[in-house]
Amino acid sequence: MRLQLYNIIPSLQPYIKLICAMDCDEDKDTHHIRVLPDTCVELFVNYTSTPVAIIDNELHKRSIITFRMSRPMDVQMRKGAGCFAICFYPGMAYKFFQIPMHVLTDTTVSLSDVWSGMATEIEDRLAGIINNEERVGVLQEYLLKQLVPEKNDLQVAYCLNEVQLSGGLIPVSKLTNDVGLSQRHLSRKFQQCIGLSPKEYLRVSRFIRSLDHLKKYPALSLTEVAYESGYYDQSHFNRDYKTYTGHSPGEVANSQYILY
Repeated sequence: MRLQLYNIIPSLQPYIKLICAMDCDEDKDTHHIRVLPDTCVELFVNYTSTPVAIIDNELHKRSIITFRMSRPMDVQMRKGAGCFAICFYPGMAYKFFQIPMHVLTDTTVSLSDVWSGMATEIEDRLAGIINNEERVGVLQEYLLKQLVPEKNDLQVAYCLNEVQLSGGLIPVSKLTNDVGLSQRHLSRKFQQCIGLSPKEYLRVSRFIRSLDHLKKYPALSLTEVAYESGYYDQSHFNRDYKTYTGHSPGEVANSQYILY
């Protein structure tokens, strides 16, 4: 499979983390890959007549949105498939889809179910273009049409920034005190914009921090990775890996088919 990253236009940069073209070989499907949760929503826009992928044993023929919040997905890209992957920053997909995120947490849905007739229009237009540079320009035009920038919750945005700065190690109580909301009220806002409660979001963020340590510092022992990532003990570290990957930390570190 060939991957190519593309530049994001300035007006979309605050919302979109990356745009990547994914083109598969014509002769064979890819290996099954386990993709781990990252609190992000991803849009896959198909520009071929080939089904995009098999995800968790379900065949998806057209463009899809994956709300990969707190569980892994098993993915096999189909031979001959071609699509763009658009990854939104946490909390930013809500501005494009206008759906309470918790309704779709940990699901994969057809883009046509969310953007109705426009999904087919996008696919048909991209299919009629012969190069990806032009395709990505057209795709970003459609994304801009769907953007509702005023749907911006400053309290949630503040919390997301604090979580990122702390690597997921800030207590929920500090977030609620800082923004002047009860835990229940803040949880409702998080569910609406992100799809997880603050506590769940922090837990996944800490797990993601540990994956980053696992990748960047292979010489560290798993005990050291757990400590540096903010885990209280090895049992909590192992539990999160079982929850979010289905494997032990050691198995994740040594696997060729787990993507993180």
